Amino acid sequence: MKILTFVTAALIAVSPVAQASVIERACLKSDRSGVSRSLCGCIQDAADLTLSGKDQKLAASFFRDPQKAQDIRQSDRRSHEDFWQRYRTFGSTAEAFCR
Repeated sequence: MKILTFVTAALIAVSPVAQASVIERACLKSDRSGVSRSLCGCIQDAADLTLSGKDQKLAASFFRDPQKAQDIRQSDRRSHEDFWQRYRTFGSTAEAFCR
């Protein structure tokens, strides 16, 4: 457990500031019930651990356009399949961290 905590802290420390809040901002702007600064911040932390800046921008767009997520999930493009795998990892991480 100490190793996981250390790795998590190290990854958060090196994540670029410019991308540090794209998911959090999209989350806070969403009209979903239960949205809070602490929940959106936690989701952002999970994104910082699992998604690149480019991936975060794409994932943040799903808050505005949920159909886009569905289109990418169903796409046959290899890049979309690769992204979707990373996105699922992000979702699992956020779910575990942000209960």
